[in-house]
Amino acid sequence: MTPASPLAAPVLTIDGPSGSGKGTISRLVADALGWHLLDSGALYRAVGYAAGMAGLDLSDTEAVTRCAQITKIAFRDPKDGGETRVVVNGHDATDELRTETAGAAASAIAAIPGVRAALFERQRGFRKAPGLVADGRDMGTVIFPDAPHKVFLTASAAERARRRHKQLKEKGLNVTLASLLHEIEARDARDAARVVAPLKPAPDAVLIDTTGIPVGAVVARVLDLLRPA
Repeated sequence: MTPASPLAAPVLTIDGPSGSGKGTISRLVADALGWHLLDSGALYRAVGYAAGMAGLDLSDTEAVTRCAQITKIAFRDPKDGGETRVVVNGHDATDELRTETAGAAASAIAAIPGVRAALFERQRGFRKAPGLVADGRDMGTVIFPDAPHKVFLTASAAERARRRHKQLKEKGLNVTLASLLHEIEARDARDAARVVAPLKPAPDAVLIDTTGIPVGAVVARVLDLLRPA
């Protein structure tokens, strides 16, 4: 990997497990700073979605890797100030990518070295002036190890399941808290145990436990980390 130029745009990495709040926190911090935002999880979900649409077996590593190499993924800002849209091979797949099925597929293909290699430069390409907030699971350890600012968010599995349950119920989806807790615990185990880029804090990351802490307070703490001492 080529080291970033000293003049490269600054990067803030925000890593953490599913449901830790990193997506919401990353978006709010990026908005506050006026920086670009990388939702790396959306890239993996997009590849998983494309693989599913192609009828691929997710255990077929060669086929899924090829899919990651050729899948076209675009992010479009909405005109009405709503949610950023994710377009996969010309199809707006935003709603499909937010399902638990898409999350499980993303977790499965994220363990494939070829898929991670295929998405590496795509993620690095988001680094542009005036700066980037990178949200994911290996942003500070693999994609942007040279980032000057790194955060690792966490929360108890029960808290993360409650948050996810609330989000899905608000969208009208019928899910149980027990099933979500089981899926989160299973995904934690998969992400931490995978050989390639396991989920773990970077040695120089600031750890923040968001359990029971309001979103605004977490955002304020992250922004404080970027202010000169």
